[in-house]
Amino acid sequence: MAKCPIMHGGLTKTEKSNTDWWPNTLNLDILHQHDTKSNPYGHEFNYAEEFKKIDLEELKSDLKNLMTDSQPWWPADWGHYGGLMIRMAWHAAGSYRIADGRGGGGTGNQRFAPLNSWPDNANLDKARRLLWPIKKKYGNRLSWADLMILAGNMAYESMGLKTFGFAGGREDIWHPEKDVYWGAEKEWLAPSDERYESVDEPNTMENPLAAVQMGLIYVNPEGVNGNPDPLKTAEQVRETFARMAMNDEETAALTVGGHTVGKTHGNGDADILGPEPEAADISEQGLGWNNHQKRGIGRDTVTSGIEGAWTTYPTKWDNGYCHLLLSYEWELKKSPAGAWQWEPIDIKEEDKPVDVEDPSIRHNPIMTDADMAMKMDPSYRKIIERFHQDFDYFSDVFARAWFKLTHRDLGPKARYMGADVPLEDLLWQDPIPEVTYILSNKEIEELKVQLLNCGVTPAELINTAWDSARTYRGSDHRGGANGARIRLAPQKDWPGNEPERLNRVLAAIGKVQKELSKPISMADLIVLGGSAAVEQAARNAGVAITVPFSPGRGDATPEMTDAESFAPLEPLADGYRNWLKQEYAVSAEEMLLDRTQLMGLTAPEMTVLIGGMRVLGTNHGGSKHGVFTNRVGQLTTDFFVNLTDMAYRWEPNGDGTYNIVERNSGNTQWTATRVDLVFGSNSILRAYAEFYAQDDNNHRFVHDFVKAWVKVMDADRFDL
Repeated sequence: MAKCPIMHGGLTKTEKSNTDWWPNTLNLDILHQHDTKSNPYGHEFNYAEEFKKIDLEELKSDLKNLMTDSQPWWPADWGHYGGLMIRMAWHAAGSYRIADGRGGGGTGNQRFAPLNSWPDNANLDKARRLLWPIKKKYGNRLSWADLMILAGNMAYESMGLKTFGFAGGREDIWHPEKDVYWGAEKEWLAPSDERYESVDEPNTMENPLAAVQMGLIYVNPEGVNGNPDPLKTAEQVRETFARMAMNDEETAALTVGGHTVGKTHGNGDADILGPEPEAADISEQGLGWNNHQKRGIGRDTVTSGIEGAWTTYPTKWDNGYCHLLLSYEWELKKSPAGAWQWEPIDIKEEDKPVDVEDPSIRHNPIMTDADMAMKMDPSYRKIIERFHQDFDYFSDVFARAWFKLTHRDLGPKARYMGADVPLEDLLWQDPIPEVTYILSNKEIEELKVQLLNCGVTPAELINTAWDSARTYRGSDHRGGANGARIRLAPQKDWPGNEPERLNRVLAAIGKVQKELSKPISMADLIVLGGSAAVEQAARNAGVAITVPFSPGRGDATPEMTDAESFAPLEPLADGYRNWLKQEYAVSAEEMLLDRTQLMGLTAPEMTVLIGGMRVLGTNHGGSKHGVFTNRVGQLTTDFFVNLTDMAYRWEPNGDGTYNIVERNSGNTQWTATRVDLVFGSNSILRAYAEFYAQDDNNHRFVHDFVKAWVKVMDADRFDL
């Protein structure tokens, strides 16, 4: 074979990456993902406008017709693709976790590695390929993300369930998400002990993970580490579903409803399956897990290795699951593929489901270890018994839980699109009252003056606005300044929000609010107060600029706020205000990157905001670390100028802080944290810092800071 004629390989890794050579270097890749260069739609594309052009009823009809249009290359079980489509939608949405809001079905990420090749997603490549004619037909009007979720909905409706509704609005990504941490394991289905302090204590699972093993959506269906024990599995089920924001009743409903239809596949030898999509030969054209030695389709399909249907009529929405689970005793057996599964003892012939291809043949139904947990765990058992007694109640609970599962990461209702959006406001949607007032430019200017003279400092106004807005997570579109939930539990008591200072500022803003001639929300006043202070700081630095302000935020009430579900939004660190709640295993600068990415900011935006926040004197608790200026309160480039000035040297104190020492005199001029100094030590961040330190970029800095500030303040304004 001739020597490679190019300097690098597209398929093979011919040299080490920077992080291979220098594993401790700060990797900024998560701030560069989803670059517009990878998006074929370009800047002008507006998915919301395109989605409005869809005839939703026609689309739903097309999907229902697809369910029973069995294709010979991948035939439908019992002539109905419902179970497959539901599993695809479920596994797209089910990767969501509440700790950081990442995962979920909101981006169409299941199309890409690693998710497209997870063991738990085996053969879902076939489901997406079956959907391709519909995606092709509707084109730009319909994202893959919306299509996959809607396909699950239509699968249920075609089998008899009245679903709770559907909302579009999920815009596709165009390459894998780099920001999602799926675990540190180096092999698929590595023992779950690796992500627990103790596998016997499910709450010790490593945060932010929710699934128990690498490559699974939830729990191992054969039991903890593949060892059947329904009571142990019940505890893992409870913890992993709680990390997806589900309570016991929702968890039980999803288990029952998900397993009322469809089947598992393990009637064959898993060892003769081909590799997963990312490892498959080019001739497979993106498909994986293919069996080229035996038939490998229909009744001979191998997916999970467990074999059988849960219910007597797997293409019908009924109460068969609860009936079979509670009516029979179950025993452990092995599937043809060698997986552990539970089968009923002395089951009536008429209760057995028929073969997927030959209705004259009947097979035992099966249950996984997670199914048996529903029977053996006392709490789940009570719920299952109620479902068994009241099918209508169960159907309603499931429909709502399914809607929550498939829409949780879509964000507030302001992002929902389409004629099937439910009218009811749900607590987990973080509802916010609409406002009807209009503010003129003159009124906004008058409000700025009142807020700047309300008795608190400009830095305190900036901090309060920042703390209110910084909770926004672009991962699941929760948090942010809209709703002013910084006034409510639990946010008002978070240490990062400096409760004493926060209460004082809120009281001062509230006094302004009471004296106004029209009802203006605290949410708007909090943001406007911070923006007015930024504007004043720019003027103090000699730059006249107006900080854009868009009124229209509402004030949430305690009744509209699920305090428990907001707890994971608490910042444990905020590099922008130079604060750590405590010391962590990861560095402060890594936590800064994570927060930055969740807020939807880029590396240049992060840099300009850090530099501005330091000179504005907005550090948590009034700390002086990183305040490299003698003109605190003026929006200057001093942070960058002095950080890059070789008149100083940087000496560690041994406690995570550093002295900035004047070389000539030996005097300590300033102090700093790692978050401050990383903008001088990391080569990429230093390039940005040097950019703003240039003599000709003072005005550019102020304008860039204001633009980034407004982006943070408006991040959750989906109405704009």
